[in-house]
Parts: sequence; C-alpha cells; structure tokens
Amino acid sequence: MIDSRHIINGSPIPSEGYADQPYVIQTDDGAWLCTMTTGRGHEGVSGQHVISLRSTDHGATWQAPVDIEPADGPEASYSVLLKTPYGRVYCFYNHNTDCVREVRREDGGVYTRVDSLGHYVFKYSDDHGRSWSENRFEAPVREFDCDRENAYGGALRFFWNVGKPLIHAGVAYLVMHKVGAMGVGFFARSEGAFLRSDNLLTELDPANIRFDTLPDGDVGLRTPVGGGRVSEEQSLTALSDGSLFCVYRSVDGWPVCSYSRDGGHAWAPPAYLTYAPGGRRVKHPRAANFIWRCSNGRYLYWYHNHGGQFIQHLDKGSGPYEDRNPAWLMAGHEVATSNGRMIAWSQPEILLYDDDPIVRMSYPDLIEEGGQFWVTETQKSIGRAHAIDAALLEGLYSQGQSDRVARAGLVMELIGPDISAKVPMPRLPVFVTRDTQRIDMPGLDMRVGFALEMMLTLDSLDEGQIVLDSRIDHGPGVAVRMCAGGALELVLRGNQTENRWACDPGTLSAQTGQKHHIVFIVDGGPKVISVVVDGVLCDGGEARQFGWGRFSPNLRDVNGSPVLRIAPSLHGNLALVRLYDRALRTSEAVANYRGSQN
Repeated sequence: MIDSRHIINGSPIPSEGYADQPYVIQTDDGAWLCTMTTGRGHEGVSGQHVISLRSTDHGATWQAPVDIEPADGPEASYSVLLKTPYGRVYCFYNHNTDCVREVRREDGGVYTRVDSLGHYVFKYSDDHGRSWSENRFEAPVREFDCDRENAYGGALRFFWNVGKPLIHAGVAYLVMHKVGAMGVGFFARSEGAFLRSDNLLTELDPANIRFDTLPDGDVGLRTPVGGGRVSEEQSLTALSDGSLFCVYRSVDGWPVCSYSRDGGHAWAPPAYLTYAPGGRRVKHPRAANFIWRCSNGRYLYWYHNHGGQFIQHLDKGSGPYEDRNPAWLMAGHEVATSNGRMIAWSQPEILLYDDDPIVRMSYPDLIEEGGQFWVTETQKSIGRAHAIDAALLEGLYSQGQSDRVARAGLVMELIGPDISAKVPMPRLPVFVTRDTQRIDMPGLDMRVGFALEMMLTLDSLDEGQIVLDSRIDHGPGVAVRMCAGGALELVLRGNQTENRWACDPGTLSAQTGQKHHIVFIVDGGPKVISVVVDGVLCDGGEARQFGWGRFSPNLRDVNGSPVLRIAPSLHGNLALVRLYDRALRTSEAVANYRGSQN
C-alpha cells in the first residue's frame, strides 16, 4: 500500500552526496527554484558549497544544477532565497572568505569544521535562477555581546542560517543564528538576530542595499530565564496585525517563541511555545521547527513532538539532535489576547516518516501553489519533495469546529447504557503478509492500521482492570487494561510479538461522574501507537519523553478470539465503543470527541 507520508515516495532532489536545506521559491516564469548546500563528503567537510536547481513539474524532475559557489572555493553553506517584486532572486549564505582552517572550542580544543563562520554574503539572479551574478556582496552584521565574548573577541564571527527570509510591509527580514561559543554539541551558545532592509526589494544596485541588525541592543533572542544557552534556527512570520512571530529550537525540550510589535526592534520576553496562550507546552528536541503562513491566513508548523526535561539528561554530544522521525504538523490560527494577537495551535498529525527510526529528516520548506501544498525535507544524504494530502490539511484546519463522527472504516459501534458483555469481534487488517509477486515471497508491509474508540467512567484507577479483551489464552488478540500510574493501556498481541502503549499518566480521573473519551490509533505506516484523551493527543507530559510509541514491524496481525469481551473487570461504566479497520487521523479523533459531547 502506498503511503504518501513515507518519505521514499517523495521526488528526489539531485545533490552531490551531502544534501542540506533544499529550499524552494516560485520564480516569475513559473518554475520552482531550489538552492541546496551540497558536497561529496559529510556535513562540514571541505568542498561544501551552494548550488541551485530548477524544476518545471512541481519537483518531479530537476534541471542540471548550477554552482552559486564552486566546490573548490572556500566553504559556502546554508543558503536561503528571497524573490523581489520585480523578479530578481537573491541567495544569502555563509562564506568562509578568509579560508579559516580551524576554530577554537571554549574548552581549549579546536574544531576543523569551518562552515558556520566568516561572512554573510549574497549573489543574485535576474534570469530566474539559470545563472548567478559573478560578484559576491556582503551583508554587514552588527556585533552583539555573544560575538565579543567568543574565543576570538569578535574578530572572527560564528553564525549560520536556516530560517527563510520574510517580506513584510515592504521590508525584507533575513534571519541569522549567532554563535557565542563552540563546544559541546558543536554550537554551545547561540541566539537569534535579524537583518532588516528597507530598500532590498526595490534597489537595483546590490552595493547600495541597506541592512540594519535587529533586535536593538546587544542581545539576540535567547531562551526564557533559566533555560539553556542554545537558542537557534529561528523561523519568522508575520501576523495579520503586523506583529512578527518567531519560533526556534533550544536544548530544553521545548521550542521557544517571541512576538515583536514594532517590526523586530524589540521582542517580548521569550517563552516556551504553547498550544494556546497560557496553555500546555509544545515538546520538541534540538531540531529545526518551522512556521509558515498560508494564503488562507492560517499557519502550519513542522516539529517532532517529543522532548521534555528528558532531553537534558541525554549523553553529551549528539543526543539532543536525535529522533527527528516522524515529522509532525500542526495548524495555527490567530486569537486576540490582552497582549495583542497570538497563535493557537491544533493537535498534530504525522506528516512524514521513514521506516528506520534512526533516520532523521529536517530543514523543510513549504510550497503552496494553486491550492496544493508540497513540503521538502532532507536526511542529509538525499532531499525530496512531497505532495501533502489535502485531507490531512483540511482536518488540521477544521479542528475545534468539526464534530462529525468518522464513518469510513467503522466496523463496530456499541452505544450504552446496556452494552452486551460479549459481542462478535470483527477481523482487523493484517499488518504484514507475503509478497506473492516475488519468487522468494518475502514479507510485504501492508501499511494498514486500526483505531479503537471508547467513552467510559471510572470508579477507580486500580491496575489490572480489563476494559476490552479479544485475546486467546497465550495467543493473539487485542486488550485494553488499566496499568500502573492510573493509565489506560492498549495491548497488541501477535503469535510472535507483544506490544503495549498507554495514555499519559495523570490524564484519567476516577472522580464521580467524570467521563473520558479515549481513542487508540494504531498507524501501520510509521508503526506508531498514539492516544487521544478527551480531544488532546498525549505527548508524554512530565512523566515521559514521548507520548506516542512504536510497535514492532514484525507484528503480523492481532486477530484473536472471534468474541470481544466487554468490561470483564472494569470498575466503572463503558458507554461507547467504536472500532475502525483503519488508522484514524488525530483530527478525526478530535472530531469524534467533540461529537461525543453533543
């Protein structure tokens, strides 16, 4: 079964081996123009440079790449594109103009990786990316405290950029991630800054373009008080009232955000991103998390939906950079607050995944054209473009309004108050079968799933209560039971493997009359079990790093007894059971919850 979320089903973007930041703009002649940092070695190895590519078929194929900087020159890295109203395209990037060969670490050691320092430069194209200016121009950047306090006293600057430029109210904003120290995790201290140009969009002579460094003062966007030293990979957008919103990564386990009401000169004290103003924190590791404003006035946000305080306890080094698979997507909308307009977010959906949990995908870009959406991403060795399922987006946009109960794939529906103690158990899809089209008939992943929905009232949270059970003694089947911590757990048992995942501890209550709506989603694409409790997707809370878990790719099926036992040892009341022979989307589970409240 073809799953558009599986990254191998995307369209590859050619590279030289290493592939980073495949960002795309639409040129005035109708093409997609992509720039990419590439090279024949690993990230940061000598020979790393910036190329551009054009596609006239929405990323299905690409024309031959064009060097913006050559592979045999100084390192050139981490490019972003900006198109002016008259069609000129600017490409901004790092350039190791001075050919520095090593840099000092704050612990006295050195790094020989030299791709995140030097000068912030740009070239331009007046033929839609077919060729680029011979001359390279430098964008001057004002010094901050973190520059003066680096190992070179500011004589050598460290920085890079992954955030795409923003055009707002006739002004261009470029994003920069300043580095104050190199050390553990490579970038040991970082903060965000912006270059503002009031004439870049109209000035024909690049030498006359003006740049101002923001915010005012000598300190960029950092973490909230008490947070870590890492605040980087800022992503910028504008709200309908003219405010600016910026979100960025930290090593704290939560992304950070801030609003500016004066065009970027001053910013509100940074705060960890929440689903709603003053609400639950969003969880995210040290990875790119990007926001895009769509033509309908809504926002989309890419992140990885885990983190918490556990990130801080991982081994030093690359730990906080791990677990960028799957990628999740949320939709945002503006809400009025006493502090001005802010963004509130939906519950997330899985956007992309790879079968190998260790594979990392990141540095995405969003393309919107003719009502369709695509996203690009990279695993560092290959970049791809992916069409986004319109139904997934529509579900995200309609969260909070839709209360329509999903009917597609519904194979069982039991509604109280007098649900029978035993009912026929429908057969569930087979996850893995044989590929009879091949002579060796290996396993064939069907990428199917199912969803189990319940509404119940609990008289106690005692461990061991059985809510549903189709298991055969010592054999396969499905069960829902109360486990330690007062959580509800789904058990998936096959002939050779057993898998379990529970909702977050503390989400259920045995308070008299308290009804809970729970949906277990078993998604056979990414092999993820997620749980939606009372319309909220579990994210692990303070108890665990992940609110979602993986089940074994070797689980063939969970068809057990032909009879489903209902509440054989439940201390409470079960008012609703629905079983689907497909994985519901998060948005469908939220809509089902809203429908249950009517």
